[in-house]
Amino acid sequence: MLWSAASAGLYVAMRQPPETFGAVMARVPPVAMMVLPFKPLWISARAGSLQIGDRAPDFTLPELPALNEGRLVTLSAEYAQRPVVLIFGSYT
Repeated sequence: MLWSAASAGLYVAMRQPPETFGAVMARVPPVAMMVLPFKPLWISARAGSLQIGDRAPDFTLPELPALNEGRLVTLSAEYAQRPVVLIFGSYT
């Protein structure tokens, strides 16, 4: 019963914004990652509902400071001017 409650709590934390999830994970003991089903919960919690070929939801982000200080970039505005490719991954 304790394992189920801890797994459910972890799943709820995973569904929160990154700042909240990070604050929760900072308090989780490392041994919990060996006992709880972290990876399956993460995949389920962060699955989303987009399918291949769906339009990306609109968002606004600050442009890199080195390029143009203070300018906000909105996906729909950029897409209206030219094709946009979104790449998600790590360069490390």
